[in-house]
Amino acid sequence: MNLVWGFFLYTVIGFLLLSIPIFHKTSVSFLDTLFISTSAISTTGLVTVSVYDSYNFFGQLIVMVLFQIGGIGYMTLTTYYLLFTTQKIGHWHKKVVGAEFTLPKTIKIRDFVKSVIVFTLIMEVIGAICFFIAFRQTGMETLKAVWFSVFHSVSAFCTAGFGLFNNSFESYSSNALINTIISVLAIAGSLGFIVITDLWYRITGKSNSVSFTTKIITYGFVILLFLGTTLVYFTEPSIRSSDSRLVESFFQAMTAMTTVGFNTISTGNLSLPILLFVTFLMYIGASPSGTAGGMKITTLTAMISILKSRLFGQKRISFLNRTIPFERLYVATSTFMMYTSIIFLFTFLLTFTERFEFQRILFEVASALGTVGLSTGITGDLSNTGKALTIVLMFIGRVGVLTFGFALLERKNKSKEESIEDDLAV
Repeated sequence: MNLVWGFFLYTVIGFLLLSIPIFHKTSVSFLDTLFISTSAISTTGLVTVSVYDSYNFFGQLIVMVLFQIGGIGYMTLTTYYLLFTTQKIGHWHKKVVGAEFTLPKTIKIRDFVKSVIVFTLIMEVIGAICFFIAFRQTGMETLKAVWFSVFHSVSAFCTAGFGLFNNSFESYSSNALINTIISVLAIAGSLGFIVITDLWYRITGKSNSVSFTTKIITYGFVILLFLGTTLVYFTEPSIRSSDSRLVESFFQAMTAMTTVGFNTISTGNLSLPILLFVTFLMYIGASPSGTAGGMKITTLTAMISILKSRLFGQKRISFLNRTIPFERLYVATSTFMMYTSIIFLFTFLLTFTERFEFQRILFEVASALGTVGLSTGITGDLSNTGKALTIVLMFIGRVGVLTFGFALLERKNKSKEESIEDDLAV
């Protein structure tokens, strides 16, 4: 519940700051301001108005701070501040940070928080430097290149999908350097510090093996990314004549898997089969300990393992010859059911309020709940009710479907417990 209220508070603060007229280039409505604030804190990237055309430098800076907080996690920042000033963190902070990042019991919160902050800063600084070089090579003026580099580096690593170009990165679809920078930052952010560290130790020889969870996430990510790239490359007609066909195919699969939300080809022009497959990739997402949204690869592998055990009549549910604990299976099945139900419910509701094609509505819902930010171009044309429903979706996607569900039921459960205690007292 504390996690939900924390993100809600930051969303409100962001909304109030972005409502100040001095941060605007043009007037922005109440609902659009709330939409941008929620999209930023949830690191989604869906926008109903252009960030570059609607906000001045300070407004854009507020948006960047919001998705930086959303990407790292507000509790991580709070805990780091407490460690820096008092060297002490309470049980409550440990509990919420552990829930926010799905930390294994073997990792100490203190070490994790410090490492995440350092890793984030290093990656974003390197990304900004690389972006600056790339933007200057395209002829962008120095001051503009500095700000665009910082903004897009933070956005890419936090898989926020916010950009200062109105057509995302479609103008740079053939720029190998910019495509590489975004991909490296997004993959590093979406896989998360735990997985990246685990893989790095294995590559450098500091450890003999990687954890079971890292294997699941890495194998799943690589397989889905390969399948996505291959499918887009061979079947998407809109890029068949492109000289950068392979790069564009990889980027489209990568941006959906990592939920970074940038695009180098027009998402609205994708063929129906690819649009549905990209929807599937957004539905899955990446690592539970990273900045990516989605249902998570670990949930997918658990569901596949359950199905395999039922089909072959096996009593033991395993993956890669390792038994999956029942606690993990309970979480996975609960996540799968809630996530799928929410997608169905909100798609159903939006078909009443909107007049777009079904596949575009489904895509928008999957993008919002997965905190991806890709759109077929309908976000700005949503009705006020549609925007409000999308705001709720983005918020649920950021705090997590299970966390949000627990928060809704917590007060009800507390009331029941108090009622039972009163009956016992009587």
